[in-house]
Amino acid sequence: MVTTIGTSSDMAKLVENFILLEHDAIAAYETTIERLENTAHKAKIEEFRQDHLRHLQDLTALAGRVGANVPDEGDMKELLTTGKIKLADMVGGDGAILKAMATNEIDTITAYEHAVDNAAVPAADKDLFQRGLADERKHKDWMDQAAKTA
Repeated sequence: MVTTIGTSSDMAKLVENFILLEHDAIAAYETTIERLENTAHKAKIEEFRQDHLRHLQDLTALAGRVGANVPDEGDMKELLTTGKIKLADMVGGDGAILKAMATNEIDTITAYEHAVDNAAVPAADKDLFQRGLADERKHKDWMDQAAKTA
């Protein structure tokens, strides 16, 4: 799925959409943790979930500065992100679950890339999105490698 998150020229709307994205990601990580068998994989996914909680905290602080709405939960996309995990679990265990999570990361990476490149994002706020992008790339790389050996 192609995401447009991170492309808005309205900073408040951009931040609100990222908050929704992070809520959706956290829900997918929680679903993944519930379904993985390998305890080392669960621990790593929990570490990544903590990254998303930090992203959410940073974005909430930014929302206060730019006057953005702060949703308490994700949107309909959560059904897609968590649904992929549930389907993967039904057909293939840990490897399939991690592959499904890696596909979720593609959209998140794209969203953060959009924000980093977006002229509407003030220079002072670019670092928040660059850190998020680095985290998302790290998550996807680990998932891709772990899925191969799971």
